[in-house]
Amino acid sequence: MDKIAVLIPCYNESKTIAKVITDFRQVLPEAVIYVYDNNSSDGTDKIARENGAVVRYEYQQGKGNVIRRMFREIEAECYIMTDGDDTYPAENAREMVDLVLEKQMDMVVGDRLSSTYFTENKRRFHNFGNDFVRKSINTVFHADIRDIMTGYRAFSYEFIKTFPVLSKGFEIETEMTIHAVDKNMALANVVVDYRDRPEGSVSKLNTVSDGLKVIRTIARLFRNYRPNVFFGLIGVLLMLLGVGMFIPVLIDFMNSGLVLRFPTLICSGFLFLIGIISVFSGQILHVLNQKNRHDFELSLIEANYRKKQLLS
Repeated sequence: MDKIAVLIPCYNESKTIAKVITDFRQVLPEAVIYVYDNNSSDGTDKIARENGAVVRYEYQQGKGNVIRRMFREIEAECYIMTDGDDTYPAENAREMVDLVLEKQMDMVVGDRLSSTYFTENKRRFHNFGNDFVRKSINTVFHADIRDIMTGYRAFSYEFIKTFPVLSKGFEIETEMTIHAVDKNMALANVVVDYRDRPEGSVSKLNTVSDGLKVIRTIARLFRNYRPNVFFGLIGVLLMLLGVGMFIPVLIDFMNSGLVLRFPTLICSGFLFLIGIISVFSGQILHVLNQKNRHDFELSLIEANYRKKQLLS
């Protein structure tokens, strides 16, 4: 079992990967540096191996797929995850590791948005998207995570071995953030300086398509983790709509003693009924979600026991 594992998912990062490995080795000389190559065609894996990294492969395309493979295969007391594009400074790694090993943090977030991100990043819509996602998640989940989509994080063994990776692409950061908040895991933020990619290094993140995936992920996780609120809001809206459609029918009936709009009456009744079903469905799913949280706490205990066995 490694003391510290540095995890670097890579796809065509030949221009920067050598510097990233060198920088992290200087700050964390005791760490094992793992580079997981995701079908690179520019020799990223060869350069990483020449610079002393342990190189492994994930052939399913997508950052989420790479991280799933990493989390399954590597055993360590503390994990540092960073990108291979040299946008995150290695200087903060020691502080992040210490928070995990000494302060028992489960996830430490490398916060770009509180420092240089909005001035260094030249992609305007990326700035808007990061700010929108941060505010949305913090509002919905009552959290204080300052950078939702950062790829620079530190993790405990317990987090890594109990986090179910479902996302395939760049929405993975959003998924792990919401998971940590929902499961009441110990979180910390460390402000890091962000630098834009060097010339010749190209981002693989598509602003529109990957942005839509992130928004869908937020909606999906909101439904899964807060079903009482999600289905409750839908149910209340449907019931209000049903009442709104029923009022004109009621007014006509009070004035004439006749029901003049049977289709409207039937439609309003169905809407109100569906709204009630939605509210109660949310409550049922909430009870199941509480059961899942109970089971998750047991899995944390099992992960901690396994960690102690590996260390002994």
